[in-house]
Amino acid sequence: MYLDRIKKQNLLQVFNLVTTKGSNTDGVYELSGIRASQDFDGYTCWLAYKDLTVTIMFHGSHDFDYQQKDTLESFFKKVSNLLADQ
Repeated sequence: MYLDRIKKQNLLQVFNLVTTKGSNTDGVYELSGIRASQDFDGYTCWLAYKDLTVTIMFHGSHDFDYQQKDTLESFFKKVSNLLADQ
């Protein structure tokens, strides 16, 4: 899936928002239904929402895994709302 620079930045910003303002349970942070986690060195990060998982890798590459297209659309709406509310 292609993401423009703005959407990539939004993913990184929402990752930061979830990890700073969300609740932490065993290294997984959650805020408004979006979960965020990272590997031990921080080079790979994950955002998860319902059946969607976004893998954000070093140098800005990314991967989306989801079952329902509606989940992807609602995820991006939720990301926009979270960033607008901060």
